Amino acid sequence: MAYEHIERRDEGAFSVITMSRPERRNALSEAHLRELLQALREIAESDQGGVIVAAEGPVFSAGHDFADMDGRDLPAMRALLGVCAEVMQLVQVLPQVVIAQVDGLATAAGCQLVSSCDLAVASETSRFQVPGGAGGWFCTTPGVALARAVGRKHALEMLLTGDPVDAPTALAWGLVNRVVPSEQVAEETRALLSRATRGSRSSKATGKQAFYRQVDLELPSAYEYASEVMASASQTPDAKEGVRAFLEKRRPNF
Repeated sequence: MAYEHIERRDEGAFSVITMSRPERRNALSEAHLRELLQALREIAESDQGGVIVAAEGPVFSAGHDFADMDGRDLPAMRALLGVCAEVMQLVQVLPQVVIAQVDGLATAAGCQLVSSCDLAVASETSRFQVPGGAGGWFCTTPGVALARAVGRKHALEMLLTGDPVDAPTALAWGLVNRVVPSEQVAEETRALLSRATRGSRSSKATGKQAFYRQVDLELPSAYEYASEVMASASQTPDAKEGVRAFLEKRRPNF
């Protein structure tokens, strides 16, 4: 597929999706979101081991594109937000590990995208914001992802004040995994993704998807579900090979 708003390339075992509308601050129009959706679907069917979500320019993403929203009636707004929700959920259903490479401002649905990724690396000058609380349109859908990435008090502080938080604060609150100088963001993103994708690809896909399902369950239900997933996974070829390799004191062959 030819893309207008993003670029997709394969970099060894990783796929790189780069949002390429810097002149529009990588705002997420419906067309932009649909391209992200298509790229993720293509990668899900591939043998790639991980996905990097990056952006051109000084803004990772300014969130929804207000020019694209202007004049939409209620059904059209529901459709737009539905596509956005589909993208965010697909990131977490994807069998590959997805990491955000952030070097700049991530605001509103852009912050939602970072929150939805499995991992995130940010530059020291990056900022994160859900500004609706300071305006007239509360960031309710970005809050879904944000509240699952940071604690409730921190999520509500961001949502209610609309104030941006700097990269060190985002790191302390759990929104990102690493904060490094701007010139090291790409390198550290790939280093972390390399460590997060080693081992059995099929095992990691099962584990990632099970994590997102169990994390919001009540404790007894979470253990019941996770125990069944782990028991079933013990019968897979990769799990058996991992046990044999450990007992035989050798590297596993996946």
